[in-house]
Amino acid sequence: MSNNNPYLQIDRQMVGDIYTSREVMDNLTVLCDDFGSRFAGTPEERKAAEFIAETFGRYGLNDVRLESYPYAGWSRGGGTLEVVEPIQKPLHYISLPYCPASDVTGKLVSVGYGSPEEYDRLGENMTGNIVLAGSASKPGLGRWVHRKEKYERAVLGGASAFIFVSEHPGVGPETGSLQDDCAAPIPGISVCKEDGEFLQRLMARNSGVQLRISTTDINEPRTSWNIIADLPGTEIPDEMVVLGCHYDGHDISQGAVDPASGMVLVMEAARVLAQYAASRIKRTVRFIAFGTEEIGLTGSFRYVDAHVSELDNVRFVFNLDAAGGSSRKGVVLHRWLELEPFFHQAAKEMAAEMPVGQNVHPYSDHFPFFLKGVPTAHMGDPESAPSGRGFGHTAYDTLDKVELVNLRTGSSIAARLALRIADTQEFPAQRRSINAVEELLDTDTGMEGYRVAAALKKRLQP
Repeated sequence: MSNNNPYLQIDRQMVGDIYTSREVMDNLTVLCDDFGSRFAGTPEERKAAEFIAETFGRYGLNDVRLESYPYAGWSRGGGTLEVVEPIQKPLHYISLPYCPASDVTGKLVSVGYGSPEEYDRLGENMTGNIVLAGSASKPGLGRWVHRKEKYERAVLGGASAFIFVSEHPGVGPETGSLQDDCAAPIPGISVCKEDGEFLQRLMARNSGVQLRISTTDINEPRTSWNIIADLPGTEIPDEMVVLGCHYDGHDISQGAVDPASGMVLVMEAARVLAQYAASRIKRTVRFIAFGTEEIGLTGSFRYVDAHVSELDNVRFVFNLDAAGGSSRKGVVLHRWLELEPFFHQAAKEMAAEMPVGQNVHPYSDHFPFFLKGVPTAHMGDPESAPSGRGFGHTAYDTLDKVELVNLRTGSSIAARLALRIADTQEFPAQRRSINAVEELLDTDTGMEGYRVAAALKKRLQP
C-alpha cells in the first residue's frame, strides 16, 4: 500500500526517538519530584522556570529567555471552619487562591450542582448567606460549569462566602482560583466530598445551619516568568506556530497531570523538532512555558500584551495543558470549522488516532490568543462528555498517575502537527476580526462563564 506522507522519513525519526527514549518522563520527574507544586510565588516556581529554560537551551533552541511580569500574588494562611448551629463541630477546609483574610458567620444554603437554573431558584436566599456548591456539573446540562463561574454567581447573588465541595470521594478538598489576577471579593473555600455530604444532611434535618469561616490568607504583589524559546524557520522565520503549556501548579499537589504532563510534551516536541527538523522547517516554532495560569491565565495574558505586534504572524496556537493524561490526543479547535479538513488529513497521513472537533472555553492559556482572533486549539478528546477533573487540583495529582505511553503519544502528535502547520504553504485559517470574536463571546455556550465574569467585573467597578 502506498503512503502519501511527504514527511514519512522525519516522522519516523521523531516518533522512533520519542518511543525509544525516557526523556519526557525524566523531565516530568524533575518537575514533580524536585520542584513540587511550582505554585506561583514559591522558590520552586523559579527553579522550575530555570530548569525549563536550561533544557530548551540544551536541546538547541534559539533565543531562550525568561520574560518577567508583575501579578497579584497570593499565599495561603491558616484558619478555621466550624459549624456553630445547631451543633458545634470543626471541619477541615482549604482556602481557594485569592481568598481574602476574613471572618464570616452566616446561614448555610445549598445551590446543588451550581447550575445557572439552581442559582436562579435560590435567588434572594443567597443574600448574606454562605453558599454551598458541588464541583460536579449537573447531568444533562451539556457543558461543564467551572468553579469560578459558580463562585461568581454566588457573589452576584449577594452571598457572604462560598464553599466548593469536591465531587470525588477520598481525595480531599479540590483547589482552584476564585478570580483572575486579583483578590476575591468574598471568601471562598473548599471541603472534601464527605464533609460536603455531612453539611447537606445537616441542612436536610435542621432549618438553620450556621457556619463560621475564618481565613488569614495574604494577597500581595509578586513577579513571575514566561519561558520562551524558538526553533527558527528556514524560509519565513517571522511567521510562527506556538506550542505552549503552563508550568505552575497548585500549592497542595505536584500537579503531575495538570499541568506538568502537558509541559513535558512541549519540551519533548521541542527536543525532536530541533534534532530532526531544524534544517528544513519553513516557519518558526515557538515553545512557551506560561507562568501563573492557575490563578488567572496571567502569564499568557502578559505574553499577548507584550507580543501584540507579532500576533498577525502567529499561524496557530496549540495549547497542551494537561495533555499527557489519559484522554485521547485529539485536536479540539476553538470554533475554526475551516481547519477540520487540514487536521483530518494530518491524522490520516500520520496514521494516528487523533479525533478532531470543535469546542471552546475561557479557562486555559489559549484564551488570551483567542480573544485577539488568533487561530487556537487544545489537545484533548473533542468527543468526550463534560466531566470533572478526577485527581486534578487535589493532593493526589501525583507522578504515579502519569503513564509513559500517554506522554509519548502526545509528544509525537504535537511534534508532527507543529511540523505540518509550519511547513504548509496555505494554512486554511486567518486571524479573526474583533467583531467575530465578540460574536462568539456573546453567543457560544462555552463562553457562559466568561459572560458571568464580565458581569461581576462590571458590578465591582467603582
